Amino acid sequence: MIHGYVYVFRHGQTFDNKNGVFSGWRDSVLTPAGEKNARTLAQKLKNKSIIFAFTSHLTRMRHTLREVLRFHPQAVVVEDDRVIERCYGDLQGHTHAKFIANYGKREYDKYHRGYGVVPPHGESIQMVEKRVFGFAQEVEKLVKERRCNVAVVCGNNSMRALRRYFEKLTVAQMMKLENPYDQYFEYQIGG
Repeated sequence: MIHGYVYVFRHGQTFDNKNGVFSGWRDSVLTPAGEKNARTLAQKLKNKSIIFAFTSHLTRMRHTLREVLRFHPQAVVVEDDRVIERCYGDLQGHTHAKFIANYGKREYDKYHRGYGVVPPHGESIQMVEKRVFGFAQEVEKLVKERRCNVAVVCGNNSMRALRRYFEKLTVAQMMKLENPYDQYFEYQIGG
Protein backbone atom coordinates (compact mmCIF):
# COMPACT_ATOMS: atom_id res chain seq x y z
CA MET A 1 0.00 0.00 0.00
CA ILE A 2 1.41 3.37 -1.02
CA HIS A 3 1.03 6.04 1.64
CA GLY A 4 2.57 8.97 -0.20
CA TYR A 5 5.75 10.48 -1.55
CA VAL A 6 8.63 12.58 -0.33
CA TYR A 7 10.06 15.07 -2.86
CA VAL A 8 13.58 16.18 -1.99
CA PHE A 9 15.34 19.06 -3.73
CA ARG A 10 18.17 21.50 -3.27
CA HIS A 11 17.74 25.26 -3.09
CA GLY A 12 18.57 27.24 -6.24
CA GLN A 13 22.03 28.62 -6.92
CA THR A 14 23.17 31.33 -4.50
CA PHE A 15 25.80 34.04 -4.83
CA ASP A 16 28.03 32.01 -2.49
CA ASN A 17 27.64 28.98 -4.77
CA LYS A 18 28.42 31.06 -7.84
CA ASN A 19 31.47 32.64 -6.21
CA GLY A 20 32.89 29.42 -4.72
CA VAL A 21 32.39 30.46 -1.10
CA PHE A 22 32.00 28.12 1.87
CA SER A 23 28.42 29.12 2.58
CA GLY A 24 27.18 26.74 5.26
CA TRP A 25 24.86 28.62 7.61
CA ARG A 26 25.51 32.02 5.96
CA ASP A 27 22.34 33.52 4.56
CA SER A 28 23.38 33.81 0.92
CA VAL A 29 20.49 34.67 -1.42
CA LEU A 30 19.56 33.24 -4.81
CA THR A 31 21.21 34.52 -7.97
CA PRO A 32 19.02 35.20 -11.04
CA ALA A 33 20.01 31.68 -12.17
CA GLY A 34 18.95 30.39 -8.74
CA GLU A 35 15.56 32.04 -9.12
CA LYS A 36 15.24 30.30 -12.49
CA ASN A 37 16.21 26.99 -10.83
CA ALA A 38 13.36 27.51 -8.35
CA ARG A 39 10.86 28.25 -11.14
CA THR A 40 11.99 25.09 -12.98
CA LEU A 41 11.46 23.02 -9.83
CA ALA A 42 8.04 24.60 -9.35
CA GLN A 43 7.00 23.54 -12.85
CA LYS A 44 8.28 20.01 -12.34
CA LEU A 45 6.45 19.65 -9.01
CA LYS A 46 3.25 21.52 -9.81
CA ASN A 47 1.08 18.39 -10.17
CA LYS A 48 2.36 16.54 -7.09
CA SER A 49 -0.28 17.53 -4.49
CA ILE A 50 2.12 18.64 -1.75
CA ILE A 51 0.49 18.81 1.70
CA PHE A 52 3.51 19.46 3.97
CA ALA A 53 6.70 21.28 3.05
CA PHE A 54 9.90 21.47 5.11
CA THR A 55 12.62 24.10 4.97
CA SER A 56 15.29 25.59 7.19
CA HIS A 57 15.30 29.23 8.27
CA LEU A 58 17.80 30.19 5.54
CA THR A 59 16.52 32.59 2.89
CA ARG A 60 17.80 30.52 -0.05
CA MET A 61 15.73 27.54 1.04
CA ARG A 62 12.63 29.53 1.93
CA HIS A 63 12.68 31.40 -1.41
CA THR A 64 13.09 28.20 -3.40
CA LEU A 65 10.23 26.59 -1.50
CA ARG A 66 8.03 29.67 -1.87
CA GLU A 67 8.33 29.39 -5.64
CA VAL A 68 7.45 25.68 -5.58
CA LEU A 69 4.45 26.28 -3.33
CA ARG A 70 2.86 28.79 -5.71
CA PHE A 71 1.20 25.66 -7.11
CA HIS A 72 0.40 24.25 -3.66
CA PRO A 73 -1.21 27.04 -1.62
CA GLN A 74 -2.75 24.48 0.76
CA ALA A 75 0.66 23.18 1.88
CA VAL A 76 1.61 23.56 5.51
CA VAL A 77 5.16 24.93 5.78
CA VAL A 78 7.31 23.65 8.62
CA GLU A 79 10.66 25.22 9.46
CA ASP A 80 13.10 22.57 10.66
CA ASP A 81 16.80 23.34 10.78
CA ARG A 82 17.73 19.67 10.68
CA VAL A 83 17.66 20.13 6.87
CA ILE A 84 19.93 23.18 6.96
CA GLU A 85 23.26 23.03 5.13
CA ARG A 86 26.35 21.75 6.87
CA CYS A 87 28.01 24.30 9.14
CA TYR A 88 31.49 25.01 7.83
CA GLY A 89 32.38 26.91 11.02
CA ASP A 90 35.40 29.16 10.66
CA LEU A 91 35.56 28.42 6.90
CA GLN A 92 32.20 30.07 6.23
CA GLY A 93 32.56 33.17 4.11
CA HIS A 94 35.97 32.18 2.74
CA THR A 95 36.42 31.24 -0.91
CA HIS A 96 37.43 27.76 -1.95
CA ALA A 97 40.17 29.24 -4.17
CA LYS A 98 41.76 31.20 -1.34
CA PHE A 99 41.64 28.19 0.98
CA ILE A 100 43.33 26.03 -1.68
CA ALA A 101 45.96 28.74 -2.31
CA ASN A 102 46.74 28.93 1.41
CA TYR A 103 46.48 25.27 2.45
CA GLY A 104 46.47 23.13 -0.72
CA LYS A 105 43.96 20.95 -2.55
CA ARG A 106 44.44 17.97 -0.24
CA GLU A 107 43.48 20.02 2.82
CA TYR A 108 40.54 21.51 0.91
CA ASP A 109 39.26 18.06 -0.07
CA LYS A 110 39.60 16.89 3.53
CA TYR A 111 37.40 19.69 4.87
CA HIS A 112 35.08 19.99 1.90
CA ARG A 113 34.23 16.32 1.42
CA GLY A 114 35.71 14.41 4.33
CA TYR A 115 32.93 12.37 5.94
CA GLY A 116 34.13 12.55 9.54
CA VAL A 117 36.28 15.69 9.33
CA VAL A 118 35.03 18.62 11.38
CA PRO A 119 36.07 22.13 10.26
CA PRO A 120 37.03 24.39 13.18
CA HIS A 121 33.77 25.28 14.99
CA GLY A 122 31.75 23.49 12.30
CA GLU A 123 30.28 20.06 11.72
CA SER A 124 31.26 17.00 9.72
CA ILE A 125 29.06 15.41 7.10
CA GLN A 126 28.69 12.51 9.54
CA MET A 127 27.18 14.96 12.05
CA VAL A 128 24.84 16.33 9.36
CA GLU A 129 23.80 12.78 8.54
CA LYS A 130 22.83 12.09 12.16
CA ARG A 131 20.43 15.04 12.36
CA VAL A 132 19.07 14.39 8.86
CA PHE A 133 18.38 10.70 9.55
CA GLY A 134 16.27 11.63 12.58
CA PHE A 135 14.37 14.11 10.44
CA ALA A 136 13.85 11.52 7.66
CA GLN A 137 12.43 8.98 10.11
CA GLU A 138 9.90 11.55 11.34
CA VAL A 139 8.93 12.50 7.77
CA GLU A 140 8.38 8.84 6.89
CA LYS A 141 6.13 8.47 9.91
CA LEU A 142 4.19 11.61 8.94
CA VAL A 143 3.63 10.37 5.39
CA LYS A 144 2.43 6.97 6.62
CA GLU A 145 0.10 8.41 9.25
CA ARG A 146 -1.34 11.24 7.14
CA ARG A 147 -1.14 9.48 3.74
CA CYS A 148 0.20 12.60 2.10
CA ASN A 149 2.98 13.98 -0.07
CA VAL A 150 5.80 15.99 1.48
CA ALA A 151 8.35 18.36 -0.08
CA VAL A 152 11.75 18.98 1.51
CA VAL A 153 14.11 21.74 0.38
CA CYS A 154 17.61 21.39 1.73
CA GLY A 155 21.24 22.29 1.43
CA ASN A 156 23.58 20.19 -0.69
CA ASN A 157 25.06 18.21 2.21
CA SER A 158 21.77 17.65 4.01
CA MET A 159 20.38 16.48 0.65
CA ARG A 160 23.24 14.01 0.34
CA ALA A 161 22.26 12.56 3.71
CA LEU A 162 18.56 12.42 2.79
CA ARG A 163 19.40 10.63 -0.44
CA ARG A 164 21.60 8.19 1.47
CA TYR A 165 18.72 7.47 3.82
CA PHE A 166 16.02 6.97 1.18
CA GLU A 167 18.23 5.31 -1.46
CA LYS A 168 20.07 3.09 1.05
CA LEU A 169 23.46 4.28 -0.19
CA THR A 170 26.85 3.58 1.34
CA VAL A 171 28.91 6.46 2.71
CA ALA A 172 31.19 6.23 -0.35
CA GLN A 173 28.22 6.44 -2.72
CA MET A 174 26.75 9.38 -0.81
CA MET A 175 30.02 11.30 -0.87
CA LYS A 176 30.11 11.11 -4.68
CA LEU A 177 26.63 12.63 -5.09
CA GLU A 178 26.30 15.98 -6.82
CA ASN A 179 22.85 17.46 -6.43
CA PRO A 180 21.60 19.67 -9.26
CA TYR A 181 19.81 22.90 -8.46
CA ASP A 182 16.78 22.22 -10.64
CA GLN A 183 16.01 18.53 -10.11
CA TYR A 184 14.07 16.73 -7.44
CA PHE A 185 14.22 13.16 -6.16
CA GLU A 186 11.02 11.25 -5.43
CA TYR A 187 10.68 8.58 -2.76
CA GLN A 188 7.62 6.38 -2.38
CA ILE A 189 6.70 5.68 1.23
CA GLY A 190 4.88 2.45 1.97
CA GLY A 191 4.87 -0.70 -0.04
